[in-house]
Amino acid sequence: MLSKSAEYAIRALVYIQLQNWEGKRPGYREIAREIESPEHFTAKILQIMTRFRLIYSLKGRNGGFAFDEKDGPLVLYRVIVAIDGEKTFTRCSFGFKNCDGNNKCPLHDEFSKIRNDFTRMVNEETIQTLAQRIKEGDAVLTQTLH
Repeated sequence: MLSKSAEYAIRALVYIQLQNWEGKRPGYREIAREIESPEHFTAKILQIMTRFRLIYSLKGRNGGFAFDEKDGPLVLYRVIVAIDGEKTFTRCSFGFKNCDGNNKCPLHDEFSKIRNDFTRMVNEETIQTLAQRIKEGDAVLTQTLH
């Protein structure tokens, strides 16, 4: 249900949070390397995240990306909307422009349930809860095969 851009955005923000907890502000090259994303693509995503004020960027020797702690936890919904827009939560799985209860696609009823559950989940989960799971060793940020 997520675009590749939204996936990378979430992974980048989780990495930034993990580094911020250690008192560090990573740059876009480091973030790209650590989340296994192309540098140019990562830079573009981070630019969008700063434009939406989900993170901030500092230039110079001690520069990099960081969260403003006074903003509180960042729900995934806001990240997805910044990258992909509201359509992620309303689009028809069949691609119809006017799919609704009166004009249903073949997957309308089942997909509506999935979309509603997904919307609920991304409004409850935060970048910080995901980062905490990684910090505690209950999850990983990348799956590099050895």
